[in-house]
Amino acid sequence: MLLKDRWPARLWWFTLLVLIGLGILISEDGLPGYWVAPARGQEVAEEPEAQPASQAEPTAAAQGETYLAWMYRSLGPFYSIVFLALSFTLVALVVMNILLARREALMPSLLIESFDNLLNEKKYQEAYELAKGNDSFLGQVLSAGMARLSAGYSQALQAMQEVGEEENMKLEQRLSYIALIGTISPMVGLLGTVQGMIASFSVIARSPTTPKPSELAAGISTALFTTLVGLFIAIPAIALYSILRNRIARLVLEVGTVSEGLMSRFSPAAGTASRSKTS
Repeated sequence: MLLKDRWPARLWWFTLLVLIGLGILISEDGLPGYWVAPARGQEVAEEPEAQPASQAEPTAAAQGETYLAWMYRSLGPFYSIVFLALSFTLVALVVMNILLARREALMPSLLIESFDNLLNEKKYQEAYELAKGNDSFLGQVLSAGMARLSAGYSQALQAMQEVGEEENMKLEQRLSYIALIGTISPMVGLLGTVQGMIASFSVIARSPTTPKPSELAAGISTALFTTLVGLFIAIPAIALYSILRNRIARLVLEVGTVSEGLMSRFSPAAGTASRSKTS
């Protein structure tokens, strides 16, 4: 079974393993010491004045809160799940496209060498079966050309171009999901920004007096964190999409050049040259 037939299962297993690892990291006991936020007020020698229980509990909770926990509290369950799903899917898609966009995956060197040797030995049926049994980009193109070779060299080239365009469209379709994540992530961040600002202004509107900064901080932190995480996902996604798209375009052109070079011996010009040498 080829890699492109197994990639959905590998994608989900990879996502599951990353989620389990992240769950271990988020736990309080599993975090290193530098993830813990420093306690506030440690430089004060004297003990602060006694505060009401309603004010003392948040302060005590904030002292032991980690940065990841603060981020999760600011984002909320919905945005945390959405951004985790987008980030893990992005990593899995990038790994999958990198594995599929290799030269050996698109045009195996063993296929080129074996196909060329069979053509030199005039074993055309064996060459056709070899290309048809190979599911790579080059194998599909060569098998299409050999299947239409009996109708003429021009028909064979046309069949190769049609199959090449179809395989190229499949590669671009897999790659387009990376661009989709790069487009969706900032929009989700913008949605969180608007929601956080609405929450902050609603606190001001409902408060009969001037609200405390801590009451406004929840909505503002949601607005800023969603924008930050959305851009943090979108920027690498767009950059990786451009890099992989250029690489695939270059490899597709190389597949076309190699396939036409292998099939060029069947062209009328090549047949005329061989007959002139024989005479």
